[in-house]
Amino acid sequence: MSLLDAVRRRFARPPEEVRAALADPDERVLAWGVLARDGGWLVATSRGLRVVGGAGGMVPWHLVGSARWAGTNDGGGSFAVTALTEVEPGVQAREPVVRHVLADAGDLPAVVRKRVDQTVVTSRRTPLPDRGGVLLVARRVPGQAEREWTVVFDDDADRHDPVAREAARQKLAEALAAEQPD
Repeated sequence: MSLLDAVRRRFARPPEEVRAALADPDERVLAWGVLARDGGWLVATSRGLRVVGGAGGMVPWHLVGSARWAGTNDGGGSFAVTALTEVEPGVQAREPVVRHVLADAGDLPAVVRKRVDQTVVTSRRTPLPDRGGVLLVARRVPGQAEREWTVVFDDDADRHDPVAREAARQKLAEALAAEQPD
């Protein structure tokens, strides 16, 4: 991509279909990429990662567990996005990975990385007794003054094991206690 193309892209307006898909006037388009299959766009907005056209939907930034980018030499590539869902208070599970193949990614990879990183205050992986582990994550959630701590089990089966669940609860309580002022 030439410098002139980069400048044009930087100051280009999002496609009309992308702008029309945002019902809330406070939601802003930050970057977009052209989907290679089924048409449409993968769009980073001020609220989350949104698919416009085709199989639409939106994942709020604080529920994006991971978004792995694999670029190609022609300006395209693919995102492997893993969303999180709350299965009970303080416990999240990973949704199946959704792959978005892009013909033209533009600034989308950098914007997605920045937005996901901005939600994560801290994260740490900790082992569970006997096997596996959990990821303890504190995130910024829009509309909440305090950060939200959650546990994500490495293996969903451990979520149903009473010993693993109790160990995860203890690890979460320790993380919360370490955060509280004396």
